[in-house]
Amino acid sequence: MPLFLKPIFFEKIWGGNKLTQFNYDIPSESTGECWGISAHPNGKSMILNGPYAGQTLDQVWTQHRELFGDFPSKDFPLLCKIVDANEPLSIHVHPDDSYAYEFENGQYGKSECWYIIDAEEDAEVLIGTTVNSKEELENQINQDNLLESLKRVKVQPGEFYFIPAGTIHSIGSGITVYETMQSSDITYRLYDYNRQRENSSSLDVIQYSQELPSIVPENEIIENHKCSHIVSNDFFTMVKWEVSGTLNYMKPREFCLVSVLNGDGQIIIDGEIFKIQKGSNFVLTSEDLDSVFEGDFTLIISYI
Repeated sequence: MPLFLKPIFFEKIWGGNKLTQFNYDIPSESTGECWGISAHPNGKSMILNGPYAGQTLDQVWTQHRELFGDFPSKDFPLLCKIVDANEPLSIHVHPDDSYAYEFENGQYGKSECWYIIDAEEDAEVLIGTTVNSKEELENQINQDNLLESLKRVKVQPGEFYFIPAGTIHSIGSGITVYETMQSSDITYRLYDYNRQRENSSSLDVIQYSQELPSIVPENEIIENHKCSHIVSNDFFTMVKWEVSGTLNYMKPREFCLVSVLNGDGQIIIDGEIFKIQKGSNFVLTSEDLDSVFEGDFTLIISYI
């Protein structure tokens, strides 16, 4: 059976209340993040159903690796979250695997992919910088001109953005984002609108003069359902499904992470029915062979 997970919420100074739209009972009106699928030490998803109910995802990962095709990584590799940016996030950067391994006690770095669930008119994100070196960026920061050197992108619902490790970025106000990422919580802030202290380590991990390709999903129709292949790289694959009716789903990997972003319905595995709705998060394990999705809903499915 799929492993249904209890979401974990984090209050943020830039958060809001839009996560209630996903059938969540949030802790406050400044809730910025929902970690829907996580085995990270800073937020461990608890399993809600079946023989592992009450255990955390990292416990099952450690003790029952056969459910994940005996995947060789010591730590669960991915994290899926929803971000409600009521105000702009800090301008920040994440390290890559090699830097995180050396300077952050062997942790994963963080590359991530965004799906824009909702965005107010003229909402924008910051992705990348026009400067060419660490020294040039230090000058921009010392002269309080950092914002002038960043690349601004207006966003609309339904768009995708891949953010490789080392990329300066920020989500602007009025945007709700679904993120698939490496299982990491390492963030180095360059500027936070005088709300929090910045991290000097950020300058050491930035990739300068990056050309970030835009993501144009490869769409196909499968059994009358729209399947959008968003991104596939060394870190993860991310696919969006728009299901209307019945879909016979064949897992592409031993385990897949699934989040329901809209609608409701059910999933049938080996004759057993599991209800799903907007806000549901679950893992299809290696024991979940052929699955049947029924209903009208939008899914993001992520896997290695």
